[in-house]
Amino acid sequence: MRRRAAAGLAGAACCLAGAGPAAAGSAAQPGQSVGLPVGAQIPHGLYLITASNFGVRDTAPGVTPLNVNTVTLAWATPWDLLGGRVQLFAGVPYSAVGPQNSAWQSGVGQPLLAGQLAWDLGGDVGFSYLLGGYFPSQTGFTTQAPSLTHRFALSYVGNDWNLTGHLFYGHFLGDRPPPGVATYPDYMNLDLTATKKFGKWQVGAVAFASTDLPAGVAGYRSQGQIAVGGLVGYNFGPVNLQAFVTRDVIDRNYGGRDTRAWLRAVIPLYQDKQEAAPGRTLVTREQSR
Repeated sequence: MRRRAAAGLAGAACCLAGAGPAAAGSAAQPGQSVGLPVGAQIPHGLYLITASNFGVRDTAPGVTPLNVNTVTLAWATPWDLLGGRVQLFAGVPYSAVGPQNSAWQSGVGQPLLAGQLAWDLGGDVGFSYLLGGYFPSQTGFTTQAPSLTHRFALSYVGNDWNLTGHLFYGHFLGDRPPPGVATYPDYMNLDLTATKKFGKWQVGAVAFASTDLPAGVAGYRSQGQIAVGGLVGYNFGPVNLQAFVTRDVIDRNYGGRDTRAWLRAVIPLYQDKQEAAPGRTLVTREQSR
């Protein structure tokens, strides 16, 4: 693409693992990819992505705070397959929760390994498909069962815009959840982004939704939510930062609405000098003209 605005950030969206505490629900944290042009190709290179979010759910009579931190390696390879760029990801989360104002618990969540194909459709439009696997975790308050994740993204990144829709479908493997968990239902998440760049700044709106799919378990109460928020980002050169705040406007069977602050940083460990503009972390040579 001639203008892949901040396309290198796409890697961050693909490996955030571990949704945090839930008796069921998504293995992928809802909202993890907002702000990112995940349908666009990433400039060839190796990237380190750190992401952290902290929020509080109003689960009366108390509240439930949750912190999720993830370190991810993203490799935009020099290879193509079926006309799409091959991109590989590996991420490990560490989470902490204090349910209903009780003692904090913490532990390593589910690691994720994934591969993605990203196609340049022309006209500053890109499409990507990701297939990944979440590995089992022994941390009791997070999702523990292995699962597959399929992700489909469409991005427009022309004229310094990032208009992206990112659909997640997760499928759990095995029939027996841990003791005390009724079921692990399959799930769907949708992350939406509408941001614009002004020089080194990026501002705009974000939103996400999530829902459990029918589980076929008598008495199970399906969970879901819709959240909206605003984002601001700044490209420091060697590091690209994004910060955003989201708030649930609808929740179903979560016990209350969540308010969450997010921070994401992308550090290129290596970039192909033929694709990356000198001194600009996530911008291609063509973008800098």
